[in-house]
Amino acid sequence: MDLKQLEQSINDRDLTTRLTSSSEIGLLIRQGNLERTLLEEVNNHVHTTYSFSPYEPSAAAYAAWKAGLGIVGSIDHDSIGAAEEMLEAAQNIGIASTVGFELRTSFLDTPLGDRKLNNPDSIGIAYMCVHGVPKQHIPTVVEFLKPVQAIRNLRNKAQVEALQALVGKYGFDLDFERDVLPLSKADKGGSVTERHILYAMANQSVSMFGKGEKLVHFLEKDLGLALAGKVQEWLLDKDNPHYAYDLLGVYKSTFLPRFFIQPSKEECLDVREVVSFANSIGAIAAYAYLGDVAESVTGDKKAEKFEDEFLEELLDLLVDIGFPAVTYMPPRNTKEQMLRLQKLARERGLMEISGVDINSSRQSMNCPELLEPTARHLVDAAWALVAHEKLASCNETLGLFHSGNPLSGLSLEKKLAHYAALGRKMDTYDPYSLVEQF
Repeated sequence: MDLKQLEQSINDRDLTTRLTSSSEIGLLIRQGNLERTLLEEVNNHVHTTYSFSPYEPSAAAYAAWKAGLGIVGSIDHDSIGAAEEMLEAAQNIGIASTVGFELRTSFLDTPLGDRKLNNPDSIGIAYMCVHGVPKQHIPTVVEFLKPVQAIRNLRNKAQVEALQALVGKYGFDLDFERDVLPLSKADKGGSVTERHILYAMANQSVSMFGKGEKLVHFLEKDLGLALAGKVQEWLLDKDNPHYAYDLLGVYKSTFLPRFFIQPSKEECLDVREVVSFANSIGAIAAYAYLGDVAESVTGDKKAEKFEDEFLEELLDLLVDIGFPAVTYMPPRNTKEQMLRLQKLARERGLMEISGVDINSSRQSMNCPELLEPTARHLVDAAWALVAHEKLASCNETLGLFHSGNPLSGLSLEKKLAHYAALGRKMDTYDPYSLVEQF
């Protein structure tokens, strides 16, 4: 196959086809027939089709390689289904990789249970990430998440029914099993999210009205939606390759609050339970800091208060619970927010991890904000995370936070520097050989 065909087949629905394509692309790279400009940028938070994304895991690894990233990390909501493919495809292509998962957790039985944390939709419920899962514990995570996925799908089905009750009068006929589940990888360990539901609605909209003027008329006149100039322009363009994602975005801002059902305590595991589990398998649990939004840096969030008024209290609680890290997204925060968070994290011995969530075809894999002076240390942290994961996959005592780590007497700063240097020296085509250099 030529390169164009390989770039299509690496995002095929078939796993074997994707991995074969990643091997063939990797061969082109090693032979010098396919080149890129390598940047210092990294991204530890790329969503795949195992939650919601245009990217199969192999395609995500290749897209990150093409974008010049040094590291790609797969993170999916309530799923680690992408991990094994991500690790194999990244190794084939020759890009450093890391894997983990993201989920909602309950702070309801903590002193901050009555606060809005980092979740715009729920009080006392917070998103957190579990990074750097050692390879041998991926099956352990799969089993850990299965009950969460099952409970979430009961809620998903009820949400589809609630949405259909809102829009059925306009001609929609949305069914969870028929229209939503096939968009997911639920049968392969993936999760189903609200974005899948709205993507199904976007698909039906196109089927009903086609792309372009007729659909825009329906949105504005029948649904009474005010489309921003740029969005209207996108939806009038029948050749827009991001059409369904752009339409999904319109529906998300309008309909999600109207059909969203609060997750139960059974779906949102107690934060202590999740952190304890992550620590037990040598992964790195990280609270995902959002921060107050005054004027959204990225333009996609309304003005709203989150953690900033009680940030010190929150970080103290995280330490008490056993979190080893916090994670945040430099494009989403102001310089002042980041500097404050960084200072407080250092004072408490918390590792800082970065990542910019990618779940739309319109998003760029790149994050030049990481190269700013206030964020550059996060690149080193990413390389330390990669080294941690590869080393702990070979010898669990070499995990960054393992009590038996030979470097446990060093400060976190010195340990991170040591692991970052190891990560940068890693052979990306043979990443687990890194254990021989420790």
